[in-house]
Amino acid sequence: MRVLVCPDSFKGTLSASRAAEIIAHAAERSAEDIEAIRLPLTDGGDGALEALAADGAGLEILEAEVTGPLGGRVLARWAKGEAGIAFIEMAEASGLSKLEGAANPLAASTYGTGELLLAALDADCREISIALGGSATNDGGMGFAAALGARFLDAGGEALEPSGAALARVAEVDLSRLDPRLQECEITILADVDNPLLGPEGATFTFGAQKGATPEVLEALEAGMATYARAMAEATGRAVADAPGAGAAGGLGFACLSLADCTPTRGIDGVLDLLDFDGTLATVDLVATGEGHADAQTLHGKVVAGVLERCQAAKVPCVAIVGAMDEDATALLDAGLAAIVPCVIEPGADAALANAARNLRLAAARTFSLIALGRALVLDR
Repeated sequence: MRVLVCPDSFKGTLSASRAAEIIAHAAERSAEDIEAIRLPLTDGGDGALEALAADGAGLEILEAEVTGPLGGRVLARWAKGEAGIAFIEMAEASGLSKLEGAANPLAASTYGTGELLLAALDADCREISIALGGSATNDGGMGFAAALGARFLDAGGEALEPSGAALARVAEVDLSRLDPRLQECEITILADVDNPLLGPEGATFTFGAQKGATPEVLEALEAGMATYARAMAEATGRAVADAPGAGAAGGLGFACLSLADCTPTRGIDGVLDLLDFDGTLATVDLVATGEGHADAQTLHGKVVAGVLERCQAAKVPCVAIVGAMDEDATALLDAGLAAIVPCVIEPGADAALANAARNLRLAAARTFSLIALGRALVLDR
């Protein structure tokens, strides 16, 4: 029996690679004839590069020194594959994990993510995937665009330094120096959200508070984003503020869609395609996936949902082992999940997080003991 073990990370406790290791070990201990294939996954957000590097996808991990979200220099990784393929995780350059101080969405910039794209272009990569997620920024991708040669001018014609605070002062966007190699690229943006740029469901009001914005700052950022969006639309001829995913990563999705011919893709789908998940799926009898917390949002573009959809299409049974679950997570069973097994139910948060590896090990052991029982009953017949 071949089992494909493909969890997401258990946020804040276990990487996807570590979770896959624990679940695979439990699977192989449950019966001598079980072979577990590990394929740690990500939905394209923070941690995407780590997951892709762990499974041997044929990507070379490189480093570049770029501008961090608050202006300091940071080391950021990106991945280069064969035939001009590149994978960029924006959180490596402009993520919360790269903050040199307290979160400050008025000061933060995506300039470093643009520098990562330049590194990929300099390496002759033209088929580029950009994972949007885990951002510390709310600059609408202004910094990203500036790194690629765009200039943002105020009403007096003076150049602006890109940041959330500068959005409201953008009167004109000069694209005459934009890197021409952008037009030679096939860029795929991977996101686990489909929010537009503006409005109550947009980048600022949905995610700004997570990045340190107070209610007053949210109002200022939203007004500035609207000003910036109008100027960008006038310069590019593309009105993409309402496009699904434009609000991803503090509006970085908007800049990508504005400046290049980008294909927005649900993050998990892009990752599964990059890893030839369907090819591996065709060789296994069972899939075991998982995540830190299963709830009503799990069905909306998360790893478990994406894996389940592929399993349903291939008629391969799928189980999920999760850190914890809400009652709403039972909707996964209605969607075709064979079983959902939580490590803990209504846990004390501190105890659950402190014992994440042990709890996952025990939950995986319970899962595969039940699978072994089911197999035994079938074989006895």
